[in-house]
Amino acid sequence: MQDPVDRSRRRFIFQTGVGLLAAASMPAWVRAMEMHGMPKLTPNRASPAFKPDVEIELAARQGSISILPGQATRVQHYTAKLLSGPKDTLTELPSCYLGPIIRLQKGQKVRIHFRNDLMEPTITHWHGLHVPALMDGHPMYIIDPGETFVYEFEVINRASLNIYHPHPHEITARQVYYGLAGGLIINDEEEARLELPSGEYEIPIVLQDRRFNAQNQLIYGPHMHDRMMGFYGDRILVNGQPNAEFEVASRAYRLRFLNGSNARIYKLGWSDGTPVTVIGVDGGLLESPETFPYVMLAPGERLDVWADFSGRPKGTELTMRSLPFSGVLPMMAEHMGGRGGRGGMGGMMGGMGMMGAMALPVGSDYPLFKIRVTRETGESPKLPSRLSKIDRYTLDDVANPSKPVPIAISESPMAMLLNGRSYAFDDIQPFERIPLDTVQLMEIFHTSGGGHGMGGMGHGMRGRMMGMMGGHGSEAQEEGQGMGGMGMRGGMGMMFSMAHPIHLHGDQFQIISRTVAVERADSYATVKDGLVSSGWKDTVLVMPGETVRMIKPFHHFKGVFMYHCHNLEHEDMGMMRDFLIE
Repeated sequence: MQDPVDRSRRRFIFQTGVGLLAAASMPAWVRAMEMHGMPKLTPNRASPAFKPDVEIELAARQGSISILPGQATRVQHYTAKLLSGPKDTLTELPSCYLGPIIRLQKGQKVRIHFRNDLMEPTITHWHGLHVPALMDGHPMYIIDPGETFVYEFEVINRASLNIYHPHPHEITARQVYYGLAGGLIINDEEEARLELPSGEYEIPIVLQDRRFNAQNQLIYGPHMHDRMMGFYGDRILVNGQPNAEFEVASRAYRLRFLNGSNARIYKLGWSDGTPVTVIGVDGGLLESPETFPYVMLAPGERLDVWADFSGRPKGTELTMRSLPFSGVLPMMAEHMGGRGGRGGMGGMMGGMGMMGAMALPVGSDYPLFKIRVTRETGESPKLPSRLSKIDRYTLDDVANPSKPVPIAISESPMAMLLNGRSYAFDDIQPFERIPLDTVQLMEIFHTSGGGHGMGGMGHGMRGRMMGMMGGHGSEAQEEGQGMGGMGMRGGMGMMFSMAHPIHLHGDQFQIISRTVAVERADSYATVKDGLVSSGWKDTVLVMPGETVRMIKPFHHFKGVFMYHCHNLEHEDMGMMRDFLIE
């Protein structure tokens, strides 16, 4: 057994960001023992010097709950107990497997004792929060059954809706699918001054899709196709329940959307064509309200929607739907039945797992939940014309205006890669080492399927990526080996290209431009008017052939922070990388 002192020392090395480099110099037999997948580190303990304003006990455990009529469904779920702090810190969602909503205030110091009561390793990530690397829920900090990890951090985020969910390497998708997820709301003084709808007039809406067997048990067993496309359910759950309905008064409400699905992308639109008024995104309020005919919502994204039912008579019913769209699945999948058609090879796709999702095809039209006006009132708040102040970055603020940090997406039947590499713990590349307290220009793009003004496909795209990296890259990038590497190009690459929600840990970012390849323009037209690019984001949907440029600060904390696809099956396949902030 390893000496505890050695384990603590090694944990310190990794936490300070030096460990990834030091690990490379370890003897091969040590690395083989400790880094097959991830190192096993001593769980973090409470610091006597940290004085929390809020203290919570949080546990991940097995359980069961009634979701469908009849037999209860076995789930994994978060439970929580408030040890100290404001009484409204925890709010349980009724009859729901989702974890309680945790409500925190900017400036609070928070301690969370997280206990693993599952029968497998896990760790919890605070999706959207900017916290020290040790507190971010990196897979290296997984804890075994019966162990407790103590999180301690100060809330420095602005008001926003965030997520807490598991982040163990290669089993994140399954744990989230079986129920481990919850909402975390940050409040601040800037938002409080607006007096937005609150209490019963602020409704959380967590969208998830699931499959059940005849005994009401969740089905999760990804075939190869499910892993490549993402795992899709055939039933929509809202806040953990099917056939959701909300009774409202004839006044304004604040709907707080969170896409908690493993892979499903939604195109949110009202059944009567009422425009969707967006007041906030992942990182909180926009500067001013923005109106859209519909809005896209990818896994891991959040939306804050102002929904005004004023003037609607009692008995009015309104449905939020996911409207038709195309282009998020590979061409081969859409042609072979991904959107409900059969195609020449539909039978083969069904044998690979597609048939489980055929009842609710990706990009089809289906209801999400119903709104019913049950009482009339003449009182309602007015939509503010100004919501918040956002300091916008420009290219003059970045340290690398001519050499953006690349996040290159490549796909093949056997691999989903970022920057041509699958995830490996001790594999930080030179362009993934970021100086602390810098502001960086970043660019997400597909290495197959072209790019607007970016040199086309194949070697042109590879050259562009290699230039961004300063000439560094894997052997697959240098030699174009394998269908998932940088040598994959042309029509075959186009066939496998699909949409990816890319999530970056740490500081949030601002999108400055989106462009798309000409050959993808038709399908892009079905989603482009609902892509919300304003405000602060931590997750962005990148469509096939699309290039997204953004500016991201790297402030406050050194250490290792992840970036990955938030299609959770892709993440588990290794579509995930690390930045080392130093």
